[in-house]
Amino acid sequence: MKKRSRLARAAALAAAAVLLLTGCASGGQEGAQEASAGAQQESDKIRIGITFDTFVLERWTRDRDVFVDTAQKMGATVDVQTANGDVQKQKEQIRKFTEENMDAIVIVATDCYSLEEEVREARNKGIQVVSYDRLIQGEQTDLYITVDNAMVGAQMAQNIKENLPDGGNVVMICGPEADSNSMDVVNGFESELGDGPWKVVYKSHVISWTPENGIQAVADAFAGTDERIDAIMCGNDGLAGYVIRSLSERQLAGDVVVVGQDADLEACQRIVEGTQSMTVFKPINDLAREAAECTVKLAEGGSLTGIFGEGPDVAETQSGQEVPYIGLEPTAVTAGNMDSVIVDSGFHSREEVYLNVEN
Repeated sequence: MKKRSRLARAAALAAAAVLLLTGCASGGQEGAQEASAGAQQESDKIRIGITFDTFVLERWTRDRDVFVDTAQKMGATVDVQTANGDVQKQKEQIRKFTEENMDAIVIVATDCYSLEEEVREARNKGIQVVSYDRLIQGEQTDLYITVDNAMVGAQMAQNIKENLPDGGNVVMICGPEADSNSMDVVNGFESELGDGPWKVVYKSHVISWTPENGIQAVADAFAGTDERIDAIMCGNDGLAGYVIRSLSERQLAGDVVVVGQDADLEACQRIVEGTQSMTVFKPINDLAREAAECTVKLAEGGSLTGIFGEGPDVAETQSGQEVPYIGLEPTAVTAGNMDSVIVDSGFHSREEVYLNVEN
């Protein structure tokens, strides 16, 4: 009896052990299945690589944050890189994205005329390529999304004409010639300025969007003409800041019309202080949000016609390639509409804009 009892207990213990092991195995299988499902879900996500020219300029961090937030909410992952103004570094970043088989690559080009080979390789692998804010030349991309840059230039010229109705001498310190946007701004500016009493007495382009090049370009501009300067067109608000610093040293700040673009906080502060005449507000949040939405949908296999209900406009590269184009409208900002455009939209707070002004 005792022997049988021990045998029974042993059998019961063995059976329990089998059940326990079976349960552990089942639990392990379930855990493995869950982990596998999680990995599968992650691998199913749209993968986007985005390379920026630089984050030195204030606006690009805003573009980055809105783009990434929007794409992630749509279920995509985003790998953000910056070239720091180095075209070779940007080429390497694009090649790396291509090797990693990203679903889409978004490019804020450091040099719009030097990336055709990298773009071609990516598109040949079926990767969607988006020209963000600057149209890549030499090879077709799947989308070009930006603000209407010719209109930006025209709005700058309109402000100068309004402030100098009888004409005057104008200095142009433009963005890099390698930046197709800068050239569109210049074309819009010169077209609007026309052949009237406003005379361009000096014109130059910064080599690249770096503080050092900007400071040097401003110094060269002041040394480059003996003519009286009545207005200065600046390729962006960063350049406008360097210009106004130089004007202050000459006790001319506020006496010369200075225009820029991007609605940087310091530019908005200068406008309400009276040292900068205007800036151009570009709907950066809308631009980045729409770019992210289009990129994700293109990567999912959607068509632009399906996204918008009708085909977008078309931009043409210098070599004749047609690229689907989305252009958002900019808004000229002066002291008169600072609150309605900048403050009320939440782009900058009233406290920030009027920090140095009693009101």
